[in-house]
Amino acid sequence: MSENRSVSATRVIAAPARTIFDLLADPRRHCEFDGSGTVGQIKKAPERLSLGATFSMNMKIGISYLTRNKVVAFEENRVIAWHHYAQFVWRYDLEEVSGGTKVTESFDYSKPWGALIVPLGWPERNRLAMEATLARIEQLVTS
Repeated sequence: MSENRSVSATRVIAAPARTIFDLLADPRRHCEFDGSGTVGQIKKAPERLSLGATFSMNMKIGISYLTRNKVVAFEENRVIAWHHYAQFVWRYDLEEVSGGTKVTESFDYSKPWGALIVPLGWPERNRLAMEATLARIEQLVTS
């Protein structure tokens, strides 16, 4: 049985959910809003993500590598999520609120092997990167 492990960050962004979702659903733009500094250019992807779509991208954490992702949740203007080979899930939840859209980015590493990343400090690093990502998204959709 998997332990529930996840980290998240939330920000209210003064933009419609549709505008934010369009950015998230375009895999070619992921490197623009990535706050971790690890996401490189897209290697292969559809123009717009959808449920079940796959996309691969160049990554760099010390060394360069390629990762392949699969979209596992997709609800237009509300939810988009994907996972890579380790099945850790990156998810964005959007909710229209007064003054804009509440955006929550989360990282779920509850697979049994997710315990391996804890001693390396990845959950906290990911939380900090998510805060930076949400700030970048805000800058991109409000400027």
